[in-house]
Amino acid sequence: MRDLYHPVSIGNLETPGNLFLAPVAGYTDRAFRSICVEQGANFTYTELVSAEAMVRGGPSFSGLLGRADNEIRYGVQLFGSDPETIYKAAVLLEPFAPDLLDLNAGCPVPKVVKTGAGAGLMRNPPGLGRVIGAANRASMERLGRIPVTVKLRSGWDADSINYRECSQIAVEAGAAAVTLHPRTREQGYTGKSDWRYIQDLVSRLPVPVIGSGDLFSPQAAEEMLRETACAAVMFARGALGNPFIFSETFFRLQGSTLHSEDPRSSKQILETGFRHLLLRAGDAGEKKACLEMRKQMCAYTRGISGGGALRNKLVHAESIADYRRILDEYLATFSAPPS
Repeated sequence: MRDLYHPVSIGNLETPGNLFLAPVAGYTDRAFRSICVEQGANFTYTELVSAEAMVRGGPSFSGLLGRADNEIRYGVQLFGSDPETIYKAAVLLEPFAPDLLDLNAGCPVPKVVKTGAGAGLMRNPPGLGRVIGAANRASMERLGRIPVTVKLRSGWDADSINYRECSQIAVEAGAAAVTLHPRTREQGYTGKSDWRYIQDLVSRLPVPVIGSGDLFSPQAAEEMLRETACAAVMFARGALGNPFIFSETFFRLQGSTLHSEDPRSSKQILETGFRHLLLRAGDAGEKKACLEMRKQMCAYTRGISGGGALRNKLVHAESIADYRRILDEYLATFSAPPS
C-alpha cells in the first residue's frame, strides 16, 4: 500500500505532501495561511474571490490574493458563472503568479448560488465545463500554464447527485484535479459527508482527487486516506483555530506518536492566535485586524479551559494592546501552578 503521506502531482505542480488547507471565506487570509504553512500545510488556497468583482475593478484584491512570505506554493480560488468574466479575472491574476487556479463549484451560500456560481454550477454541467475551459485558456495564454482545478459537491440535493457527470466534464475541459466535498448544496454543512463518493471518484478519474468533508482530527484524515485512496486531504473548518492539525496529521501518518496525541497547551494555542493577529495587522492595519480576529480567536479558544469567559472578553477587544492584556490575564489565571 502506498504511504499515506506522499507528494502530489497536479499538472505541472508537485507538492511535497498531501495535507492541504481549503479556501475558506473570511478565514484563510495571508496571515492564517502563513501559520498553517509553518505547521506543515503542503498547499494552501486563498479565500474564494469573486471573478465579477475583480473585473468590475472594485476594491483592491491584493490583500486577498497576495502570497504569504513563507508560501512556496499556493493557489487562488475564483467563483463565477460567466466564462468570459472568469477568463478576464484569471488574466488579472498574472502579477500575483499563483501556482494553481481553482474554481469554486461547491459554495452553498445563497448570494453565490443565486448568480449561478458556486454549487449553482452543478445545476448546469455544460456551463461548468465552459467556465473551466475559460480558466484553462487564461492559464495557457497568460499564467504560465499553471494547473486549473475545481472543487465540487456531490450534487445540488439528494435527488440530483451528479458529481460523476460534473467531474468528467471538468476533466474534459482541462481540470488537472478535482476536490470533492461529498455533501449536497441542500445539506450545507449539516449531516455527514459521504466519503464513498470520494472513493468512487478516485476509481473513475485520470487526475488526482482531493478529499474534503468532516476532517476535524488527524485520525479522520488518516481514515479518509485509507478508505478512499484520495491523493490528498483538504482541511477546512477543522483547521480554523487549529493550524496544529497539519503537524499532528503529519506525525500520525508517519507513524509517530510525537506531537500527534498530546493536546496543545492553552498557552501555545493563544500565543499562536496572537501571532496571527500581529501578522494580520501587518497586512490590514490594526483596527481591521482586531475586528476580524474576534471570530478567529473564538475558533482558537474552542475547547480550552475557561474558553467561554475568555471569548466574552475577546469579542470586545479593539486594539492589539487589548488582546495582549486579555490573554495575559487569562494565562496568569489558568497557567499558574497550583498553590
